[in-house]
Amino acid sequence: MTKLHGVALITVILLSACDDKAPNDKPSEEVVSDPVKKTGWKNIQQQRQLQLEAYLKQEQAAYSWFADFPMGINDGVPYIILKLLPKLAPELWGSDENFLDVIGLFKDQRAPGYPIARGIGWSGLGRDDPNGAVDYASFTCGACHIGQVRTNEGIRYLDGGINAQFNLPQYRVRAMKTVEKIAGNVDGEQNKIDRATSAIIATLDQMHAEDKNYFYQNYKLGGKVFDAEYESQQIVLFKQNAPAIIKKFIARTQLEYSAFAALLNQNYRGFESQMLDGFGGMADATGISTSFNYVVRRDVDKDPSVNPETDLPPTQSITDFMPVWEQDKRKVHWSADHTQLLDGGGQWNGNIPIPMFRDLAAELTMGFGAETDLRVSAFAETLLENLPAPVYPFNVDMDKADKGRDLYQQNCTVCHKPHNGEVYQIGTHNGRARVATEAITEGARVAFTTICSPETTIEMPGQGSIKPCAQFEGVSLAGKAEFAMMNPAQHDGYNALPLGGVWAQAPYLHNGSVPTIYHLLVPDERPVVFMKSRLDYDQQFLGFSWMITANKQDTKEEGYQYDTQAIPAFSNAGHDKDITIGQQRYKLNWNDDKEGAMAIIEYMKTL
Repeated sequence: MTKLHGVALITVILLSACDDKAPNDKPSEEVVSDPVKKTGWKNIQQQRQLQLEAYLKQEQAAYSWFADFPMGINDGVPYIILKLLPKLAPELWGSDENFLDVIGLFKDQRAPGYPIARGIGWSGLGRDDPNGAVDYASFTCGACHIGQVRTNEGIRYLDGGINAQFNLPQYRVRAMKTVEKIAGNVDGEQNKIDRATSAIIATLDQMHAEDKNYFYQNYKLGGKVFDAEYESQQIVLFKQNAPAIIKKFIARTQLEYSAFAALLNQNYRGFESQMLDGFGGMADATGISTSFNYVVRRDVDKDPSVNPETDLPPTQSITDFMPVWEQDKRKVHWSADHTQLLDGGGQWNGNIPIPMFRDLAAELTMGFGAETDLRVSAFAETLLENLPAPVYPFNVDMDKADKGRDLYQQNCTVCHKPHNGEVYQIGTHNGRARVATEAITEGARVAFTTICSPETTIEMPGQGSIKPCAQFEGVSLAGKAEFAMMNPAQHDGYNALPLGGVWAQAPYLHNGSVPTIYHLLVPDERPVVFMKSRLDYDQQFLGFSWMITANKQDTKEEGYQYDTQAIPAFSNAGHDKDITIGQQRYKLNWNDDKEGAMAIIEYMKTL
């Protein structure tokens, strides 16, 4: 199938829309003045959806590793313990259907039979000998980067998008409270381990007696079968070394919580309780990787050189998760002499330009270190390079979109074009851009190039041996550690990323502080407080449903209130003043032309 992306596809079909005849199409509830134009958009939707489905089918293995395979190899939470959490502490975990709904993970209806929520995987999925070790569970790429939107036809999944409800801090808090409950208020580490072991084994035996497929639900993946026999073998392996496994689980749970607490104490004093409650779809930019290493050195290695002023991030940097589709449009290239990487950037400020290291950085935020599974990063790189953006699932006024296209091209494309590596200072909070100091950058380079050196070899299922960090775009990375993470002084600002699938990237700015494109373009009307992490959609203003409504009695409203004045990192300032580049002035503030803003919005639905 020919791959037509973004504007190119829209332009081709816009030109042919007038020849589109579909007299038998049933009109929707929305009144559209020109049914021919409406049919043209429906054709675009259908073609782009087919393109996406064909791509996912073509990259089925890579998608599976992205969506379901854990980031850790033999570290994380023992899978058996994870599945027992709602039995050990039912007051802390969610529904019988999906106990992880309390942290924003959902059951994906496209994956019938998968024994746990989307965004969690276990090590047996990727192990050559499925019976060779105890299964450990950890989050997958899909936990953050498979989102949802609610349409009239039901939920539509956004592969490579933003899971706006995933709340990682809530996992840490609830896991810690579960440990405290099962270990009990007893003196001595060994007494706590013994008590926790007794509680876990008793609950394990009870659940296995009731259902021989309780843990894996007879799940099948390719030639691997996670049936009652597999489950029984896992239980035997777990029981053989249960005290040591449970000791490791308790230690890791405490360490993750302590690392998060250290970060809060450094940068979020007075806001700790809100941070512990968490904000769905958001995380501090460093995750726990930096503070994890700091706490290990301080509390385990007793390293006298640890210093929170240099070892921990210097600023608040909580940001939205990013959409990760169409990575090819963000890719850098080498200068002619191979001494610089130019014209592109991945995450918010582009300081990790090489895709493999960028994917690895996302994994390392979970604190796995040497236990990080590089195959996940390698498959993610393959999947995301040409993953199409999702098509807008609602109606578009094509006449208005046609008018908006000219305004968009006059004012937006100079920055939001593919392969623009420039960083901009446009009045937004700079914490995310400045979180990586020179010391943190150097530490990250060492971590990246140690875990994935130019000589590191991994076995890729179906592909054989590869060296994923040996070269980039045909140029050897030997002796080029500085490109694993760039000089922070060169990235003091934010990239203007391409806007494919921009409709699904709401809310806007790096910290998700502006609910819709309308509010981005008309800054005078930006709300101070709005609702975030809903799945319903505002088709008029282009963003997820954001208005605060009174809660109905006995009904929990979806989402949470986001206060842009609560802390500096939540500020909704920026992208609110016209800018001049060279001799040309570009309009960012449309307060005086709301009709033009609405036309741009209509066009941006088609991207």
